[in-house]
Amino acid sequence: MEVIYSLIPGMLVLGLGMVGLLIWAIKRGQYDDLEGDGNRLLMDDDDPLLPTEMKKEDPRRRAHHWPDAEDR
Repeated sequence: MEVIYSLIPGMLVLGLGMVGLLIWAIKRGQYDDLEGDGNRLLMDDDDPLLPTEMKKEDPRRRAHHWPDAEDR
């Protein structure tokens, strides 16, 4: 019975933490575009009708580019 006195407050703190994490994720826009990634996975990058913001950027133009065998 004494264990319940520590488990109940622990679960309340954990539950409030998860609700806070959910609210933080919603405010940061994690759930704004639920279908965009699924559609982008099926689209061809060379499609001329594909909007420019949906095209994948060239990895060599990124700021944090890791060298690989093609760069040598």
